[in-house]
Parts: sequence; C-alpha cells; structure tokens
Amino acid sequence: MQEMDDCLFPTLDALFRKTGFRPADIDVLAVNVSMFSPAPSLASRLVNRFNMREDVRVFNLSGMGCSASLVAVDLVNNVFRASTTGKPVLAAVVTSESISPNWYSGSDKSMMLGNCLFRSGGCALLLTNDPALRGRAKLRLRRLREDDAGLVGFHLSKDLPKAAVRAFVENLRVLAPQILPVRELLRYAVRLARQKLAAAAAAPPRKGEAARIDFRSGVEHFCLHTGGAAVIEAVGRSLGLSKFDLEPARMTLHRWGNTSASSLWYVLGYMEAKRRLKRRDRVLMISFGAGFKCNSALWEVQADLSGDAAVWADCVHHYPPQTLVNPFMEKYGWVNDE
Repeated sequence: MQEMDDCLFPTLDALFRKTGFRPADIDVLAVNVSMFSPAPSLASRLVNRFNMREDVRVFNLSGMGCSASLVAVDLVNNVFRASTTGKPVLAAVVTSESISPNWYSGSDKSMMLGNCLFRSGGCALLLTNDPALRGRAKLRLRRLREDDAGLVGFHLSKDLPKAAVRAFVENLRVLAPQILPVRELLRYAVRLARQKLAAAAAAPPRKGEAARIDFRSGVEHFCLHTGGAAVIEAVGRSLGLSKFDLEPARMTLHRWGNTSASSLWYVLGYMEAKRRLKRRDRVLMISFGAGFKCNSALWEVQADLSGDAAVWADCVHHYPPQTLVNPFMEKYGWVNDE
C-alpha cells in the first residue's frame, strides 16, 4: 500500500497544481492498477485523501494488464456519451502498477526477466467534454479501439512478440479504415489484388509490390507500449516504422523500463519534451495487455506543444544515447548460458 501511496498521491497533487483545478471539480475518477486490488479500493482511498465530492463517480479497474490505461480512457469516453444532464464532465484518470507484491525470487529465467523489465511508475490525466476548455487541451481523442515452485511472478516467453503482433493486426484491421486517407486504402487494395493474382499465376512478386498499409500516410507519431525491446521491434516491423518513429518507445524503455499501463504516457512525454508534437499532428497510441488484448487510440494535437519535459526534465538532453548496448553484459552475460 505504501508503494501505491508514494506514487498516486504526489501524482494527483501535481496534476491539480499544474492545471489549477481542485479535487472538488472532479466528476469522474477512474483508477487502474492491475495487480493490486485492496478493499477499500485505491479509488476510494484517493477520494478520501483529496476530499472529493460525495457524488463523484468512481471506477476502479484491475486485472487488465498494461493496456488498462486506454481501457480507462474508453470508459470515461463512454461516460461522456452517456451523460444526459447536458453539463460538461471533468474526469481524472490515474494509472499505475504495483510491483513489490509480484517480485519473483525463484530461478526461472523467463520469470526473472520481469524483475528487470517492470519498474514502478504512474501518471494522472484530466479528460473533459467541456467545449470551453478546448483552448487549454493538449490532445483531442479522435478514435479508440479495444479489443512450478509455486512462486509468484511474471512469465515472459519468446511467444510474447508473436502474440502482440497477432492482436495488433486484428485491432488495426478495424481501426485502419477509420484513420487512413482513402487514397492509401485504395493503394493497398490494388497491391493486395496484384499480390493475389501473382500468387494464383504462380509468378514471383515484383520487388516493392508486397501489400502493406502505410500508416504514416495518416499518422505522424507512434506511441508504442514499452512491453520490451522485442515487442517494440516486432510492431515496428509490422508497421514499417523508421528508427525515428520507434525512438520514443525505445528511449522510454531504456530510461524507465516497463511501467505497465502508464508507459504510454511516458512515451508521449518524450515526444513533448523533444518538441515533436505540432498542431493537428495525429498520434497513434498502441498498448498490449492481459487477455491477450491490444487497445489503440488516435489523438489529435490541439496546439504546438512547447516542450514540457516533466519527468524527462533531468535527462532528455542525454537522449538518444550513442549506443543502447547493455554495459553489464560483459560482466554478467554468463547468466544466459546457465
């Protein structure tokens, strides 16, 4: 519980201080922590700690893994749509993960990896459907798509990147027609037809004729979940992304590790700290979680973001480094041979 208090309380304090809103202004509170679900809930703990209104609508999400942050955003979006009062709604989404109860103390290397990959972290964000606050908004949501020894720990196998790509493909099959320009969809349809005709005629495909959708035709920035280097590389290959596109996710993994559901916002923070986000740019967020599930959201930048470095303030000028080679491999690489 102390781990959660140390993360959630100062995070919400900073959010209210930075935005100028008071806890009493919050109409909806959504908290997502996957691996820790106490009673009373963490959401109730925040309501009491910040003395929020008695009629605040509270949602406590658990068991959804690293994709829970976008699930919470979708939940709040549905609350906005279901509102019948006609009054604008202000919602706070708080996301983190409890690491300490799930520390693995055994010797299975696939489960030891989780001790190295996952780190403690969290974030909080405000969402609203109030048109009067449009001038203060950073982003606007355009589209959202969901889709042996007895020791406790996280099991991470080599099948994870493959599962991520399969879930990712199914997710984008629905999302792509909603976010890409018609010319790109037509180009893909023509290439796919040529590919099928070539296969039927047993003719080798011509170079560059492989059917692949160019998501960069409708998206300027890709905010990928930092589930691990293999996951980032697999998704990057599937989308045909460049090193520049993958840099925010790679650097976030290098600096902060996998902070579970909050990792997407660390990646977005890197983009803002590097002054990449310009007005009307579109940002595609992609997260993976328990199930196995893939969630994605398309955001539109509402104004040129001036480079609020936030958690990156003390280190962003060091990124990207000249090399990402693990400096401990020479001394401790023998563990891979055990």
